[in-house]
Amino acid sequence: MASANVIQLTDATFATEVTSATTPVLVDFWATWCGPCRMLAPVIDDLAEEFKGRAKVCKMDTDQNREAASKLGIQALPTVILFKNGQPIKNFVGLRGKPEFQKALNDALAS
Repeated sequence: MASANVIQLTDATFATEVTSATTPVLVDFWATWCGPCRMLAPVIDDLAEEFKGRAKVCKMDTDQNREAASKLGIQALPTVILFKNGQPIKNFVGLRGKPEFQKALNDALAS
């Protein structure tokens, strides 16, 4: 079960939650059929708890919401993108470890 702090994005809410955000936003682009995506889910939940109030942590089901994924050129899952001031600043393609995301979020918060 996803953390209450993970924001579930849709194409309709993407602009409001991500591109208009004043804090860094980490978005996990995933699909239900993707095994590595399911393996990454607990890491995303942990990050949402750890960075609560300092950064947004979001998930977007690319099968249900194709528009944003298409605009961002996402071709592989999982893909996690870190946004700052509405712009993508770091992309992670494939299964990655929690420390990589922590470092990227901390760097974004510090700059």
